[in-house]
Amino acid sequence: MSDLTARDSYRIVSLPINHMRNEDSGIIGRGTERFHPNPKSDWPDTPPSDWNDWRWQLKNRITDLDGLEKRMTLTPDERAGVRLASSKLSLGITPHFFSLIDKNDPRCPIRRQVIPTLDEGRVDPSEVLDPVGEDSSSPVPGLVHRYPDRVLLLVTDRCASYCRYCTRSRLVSGAGGYDFHPEFDKAVAYLRQHTEVRDVLLSGGDPLLLSDDKLDYLLTTLRSIPHLEFLRIGSRIPIFLPQRITPELCTMLRKHHPIWISVHTNHPRELTSEVREALVRLADAGIPLGNQSVLLDGINDSVEVMKELVHKLLLCRVRPYYLYQCDLIQGSRHLRSPVGKGLEIIEGLRGFTSGYAVPQFVVDAPGGGGKVPINPEYVIYKDAERIVFRNFQGKVYEYPEPVTPDGKRIASPFPDYEVSVKD
Repeated sequence: MSDLTARDSYRIVSLPINHMRNEDSGIIGRGTERFHPNPKSDWPDTPPSDWNDWRWQLKNRITDLDGLEKRMTLTPDERAGVRLASSKLSLGITPHFFSLIDKNDPRCPIRRQVIPTLDEGRVDPSEVLDPVGEDSSSPVPGLVHRYPDRVLLLVTDRCASYCRYCTRSRLVSGAGGYDFHPEFDKAVAYLRQHTEVRDVLLSGGDPLLLSDDKLDYLLTTLRSIPHLEFLRIGSRIPIFLPQRITPELCTMLRKHHPIWISVHTNHPRELTSEVREALVRLADAGIPLGNQSVLLDGINDSVEVMKELVHKLLLCRVRPYYLYQCDLIQGSRHLRSPVGKGLEIIEGLRGFTSGYAVPQFVVDAPGGGGKVPINPEYVIYKDAERIVFRNFQGKVYEYPEPVTPDGKRIASPFPDYEVSVKD
């Protein structure tokens, strides 16, 4: 486990667990002292009726240089990055998320996720516009069919706020000039024809930016296709815009079960009291929740920060699902951590906290190879008779392979091998 460094100072120190009443669900909650309300420091005179209205939040997003400089002092690199954003990936930050930024620290983990810098204009040879090859796997505009039994359905190119490392920065916000025109009717016709598809993930952009009626129509249409069993929504709205998770939205989503939602949280500071309440509302509506984090340099690439994040997620009834290696999107070099950092984090979590708290570390293979799980090496040796492995403490164990009643070894589908393990 790595030592705590200065850049990890934004982690929220865990306090002794207490009990309190959860007003949304009527059940006893735990660990609530680890969640803090949004300070609203940049909009002190805004009445709660406006602040808690998701439409007000969207209307008052910070979207330009003037909006930023009225509320904080930018570094020269940030100022240049904001000017660059108009031709690459738009600037957009909700008041809720902006209020979490430390205005005095350019290394603030919230600030670096949403405020552009000049580094976005520096492109490595390995970086591309479509790093995971979605366009080449798109038989219908707005639909990506890479895996045998599931598809990705892009329903919008807009988000509440724009992450500077976004895999789809070529597409979202409209700043890059990408010709995004999803054709929902053609996508539905494709899905009706392809009966091998059982799972549809709605993404974009952010599907929860759509109105309740529009989203209800999309989900109802998909539910009319008999062989579709599993509907998912990928969204950062509960984090950027928790006010959008209204009781009315949750009631509508309940009609379409089984439905799952994957949220996107990278740092424990993002999990405010308001976000926790929004996630609890979704969970109380019977929606299983998973989280996807992106490994980001100086933001969450330490065991300590990631452990606090996954523990807070579990308290929000969200299962840490994926930890992604940052994709090779153009202009993302300054935010990418080495793959070894991800392995170090998994090594520091596995066995040292609840199994439910440990996400799967994956690399979305460049060019369209799909998600590949990357794990620390636990298997030391394997042959037809045994497998030798270590546990989280480094202790070595041996497990015999099974035999048939007549004493023959059962053939393994994987080849024998031995790996070198450091002392």
